[in-house]
Amino acid sequence: MATLASDIALTPAAAARVSSIAARQGKPAILRLSVEGGGCSGFQYKFGFADAPDATDTVAETDGVRLVVDDVSLDLVRGCAVDYVESLGGASFQVSNPNAASGCGCGTSFSV
Repeated sequence: MATLASDIALTPAAAARVSSIAARQGKPAILRLSVEGGGCSGFQYKFGFADAPDATDTVAETDGVRLVVDDVSLDLVRGCAVDYVESLGGASFQVSNPNAASGCGCGTSFSV
């Protein structure tokens, strides 16, 4: 069974964007955040839509939208917040990760 926890957070701006994308694609409003090896700094964030949380996922919910993280990735992103930011340089989901010792300029990879 998925675990509801305060270990991760989804901002209202990110929840609104996920909801909008999911509605257009006819998918559930469930954003999966995972961490993979690679990127400029050693680890990189990966986002995708999920049909449902897995049994071992940690789940955060904001405005009816769920952010799910698998138990392996959770150790690397515990305490993080996922936001959606629009700027002159473009728009993207961004992870504020207190566990990251450093990151790259693109904001998609980090080291611990």
